[in-house]
Amino acid sequence: MADLTVAAGHVLALRLFDVANAIDLRRAETLWAGHAAGRAARSRLTVTPPKAVAFGEPPLGIELDPVRLDLGGEVVEATVTARLYAFGAASLALRVPVAGRSWPDYVGLLNALDAKVGLAAGAAPWDRLLKHLLGVVAGALERPDASGLQEDFLIGVVQAFGGVAGGRLSAIDLMAAVDLVPLLSGEHRPLSEGARADLLRSRFSYYADDLVVLTWDRAFIYEPRGDSDVADVLEVANAQLLEMRYYDELLDAELPRMYDLVETTRRGLNVFASRRYAGLARRLYTLVAEVTELTEKIDNALQVTEDVYLARIYAAALELYRVPTVSAAVDRKLSIIRDTYTALYDEASSSRSELMEAAILLLILVEIVLALVRK
Repeated sequence: MADLTVAAGHVLALRLFDVANAIDLRRAETLWAGHAAGRAARSRLTVTPPKAVAFGEPPLGIELDPVRLDLGGEVVEATVTARLYAFGAASLALRVPVAGRSWPDYVGLLNALDAKVGLAAGAAPWDRLLKHLLGVVAGALERPDASGLQEDFLIGVVQAFGGVAGGRLSAIDLMAAVDLVPLLSGEHRPLSEGARADLLRSRFSYYADDLVVLTWDRAFIYEPRGDSDVADVLEVANAQLLEMRYYDELLDAELPRMYDLVETTRRGLNVFASRRYAGLARRLYTLVAEVTELTEKIDNALQVTEDVYLARIYAAALELYRVPTVSAAVDRKLSIIRDTYTALYDEASSSRSELMEAAILLLILVEIVLALVRK
C-alpha cells in the first residue's frame, strides 16, 4: 500500500503545567465567561457512557485563539484548547488538522511539531498561552505556585485513510501497511528489533478496525468513529503523573527540613519543650492532612468502571507513566512524616507529664517547708 494517505486526522501536542495547590473550577468558569470570548465548559468523554466512568471533578475545558506555527518551513494553523483540573494542573493542547497527506509526510509533520513545541524546543508558544489563561482565571487559583514542573505528550490521530476501500483498515492490515516506529520514537535511523518490540508492546484494539499504541511520551490512535475518549484519558493520566511528581518533590524537600527541625527542638530542651514539640507536631500533621487530601483527589481524578477497553488503556497508561510508583513513593514519605508526628506527640505528652510531676513535687516540698516553719 505504497499510496496510503491520511485522509482525515490530526496531530496533537500537549503541555501540562503545575500551576496551583488547587483550582476552584466554578470560579474559573465564571471568570473566563466574564473576560474572554472563547467557550468554557466542563469536559466529559464523548462516546463512553457517563455510568461507565466517573470524574472526581470534571476538568474545565476552555477554547483559546488559534496560533500559527512554522513547522520546518510549512506554516500551519493550530487550534488551541486548555483544561484546568481541580487538583492544580493546567493543560494546553495544540491541534493541527491533517488531510490528504502521505504517511511519511504525516509522520514528518508530527515530528516537526515535536521539534517546534516539545520540551527540548523551549517555552514558545506555551508561556504566552499559559500567561493569558492564568491572567484571566487567577482569582480561581488556590495558593498559586511556580514549581516549574511540566509534562509534554504527543499524539497522532487518524480517522480515515485514503487509497483503501471505505477509508478503513483493520488493525492487522494497518500494522502491515505502515511502520509506526518512526512516529512513536521520533527517530530517523533504524532501531533494533528489541527497541521496536518495546515501542509496540503497549497496543490495544477493541474493534477489528481500531488501534491504540502507547509509549512514554507519544501515542498513535486509529479511530474511524472519531472517538476522542482515549486521547482525553491519556491527558488525565499525564496530569496525574505531573501532580504526583510535584508532591514527591515537595516531600523530598520537606523530609530533611523536618529532621533539622526535630533535632533543633530536641537540642533546646527547657520548660517549654512540650509546647515546642506540640507546635512542630501540629505543623507536620497539617502537612500530612493537606498532601493526603490532594493526592486522593489526584488518585480519584478518573475512575473507569464499565468500559473494559478504556479501563485497560487507562491502567496501561498509568503503569507506563509510572504513576503508581511515584504515588507509592509519596505514600512512603507521608508515612515517615506520620510516624515522626506520632513520636513528637508522644514526646510532647511525656514532657507535659514530667512537668506536671515536677510541679506536684515542688508543691509538696513547699507544703513541707511551710509546715516546718509554722512549727
